[in-house]
Amino acid sequence: MSTAEQPRTVEHSTDDPTIGRLVADASRDISALVQSEIALAKSELRFSAKAGGIGAAMFVVAGFFGLLITIMLSIAGAYFLVMAGLHPAWACLIVAGAYLLLAMILILLGVVMIKKVKAPTKTIATAKEIPAALKGDTTPAIQN
Repeated sequence: MSTAEQPRTVEHSTDDPTIGRLVADASRDISALVQSEIALAKSELRFSAKAGGIGAAMFVVAGFFGLLITIMLSIAGAYFLVMAGLHPAWACLIVAGAYLLLAMILILLGVVMIKKVKAPTKTIATAKEIPAALKGDTTPAIQN
């Protein structure tokens, strides 16, 4: 056989692996782990996005039906007021005023709830400790 046809053999030493080889192996393993995690995340996100899209579409349809129900109940409420002896215009204004009052209450409650939103201080504090932990520093960056 010619030298081009001879199979190549890789010689591994039986000695302890060198630091360079250990670092190269660790680097390769970490890279493979990260790539596997990314592939898993993509798969999970694809499934979640599909389920989320279908769920969102169902909420939109339910919201549309809710709007239709609200319109029908508004007409029924105004009709009952007309049956009680009010002029149809006044009956419709009373129903509209009730919705205006409800909207104002919801806006005020929404403002109160929005004012309660605060930054995640504990998460920020622990996130600031991560670089020190990766460097091997054992002293915490922030004391509580």
